[in-house]
Amino acid sequence: MPAFLSLTRVLIGINIVVFCLQQLSGDSLVVYGALWPLNAGAAGAPPFEPWQLITYSFLHGGWFHLLFNMWALYIFGEDLERFLGVKRYAGLYFTSVLTAALTQLAFSWFAGLPPYPTVGASGAVFGVLLGFAMFFPERRILLIIPPIPMPARVFVVLYAALELFLGVTGTQEGVAHFAHLGGLLGALLFLYKPGRRR
Repeated sequence: MPAFLSLTRVLIGINIVVFCLQQLSGDSLVVYGALWPLNAGAAGAPPFEPWQLITYSFLHGGWFHLLFNMWALYIFGEDLERFLGVKRYAGLYFTSVLTAALTQLAFSWFAGLPPYPTVGASGAVFGVLLGFAMFFPERRILLIIPPIPMPARVFVVLYAALELFLGVTGTQEGVAHFAHLGGLLGALLFLYKPGRRR
């Protein structure tokens, strides 16, 4: 891969291209590529298919969803990729994608929720954020609302606690909070696996 073309930038480019195709194709990419619950087919929705464990992460629910995820991926992913190297960074990213999907599937199954599609790279972004906080724990992050700077490790702990609270209470519908937590868990498992850490 050329020096100027990081995997982070490639992933951002793919997400943008897929989102543009999504706008041109109507609902077809969401029907086939979004992550549908395991029982969705029986409820009259599009069925779950194995490839959705990956493809859902390249689809997004709108421009703001896409821009927020890609901005976060760029901010945290570039430094983490340089630190881990391309192969380990790719492993971290796609492990987070998978564990986010599996967590969301498990949650929707046990909660008995009506079938709705999950889309977005948020689970992977949360995994990247966790990796960033582990290897750059004292790097300051400035929040937008409220505008308070804090160390990366503190930011991740608070963000994870907020996601858990919102997921358990259901106070922010339409957001896959448990998928976000699954992305964090996947990154943690990947980085703590024997032989994976420096």
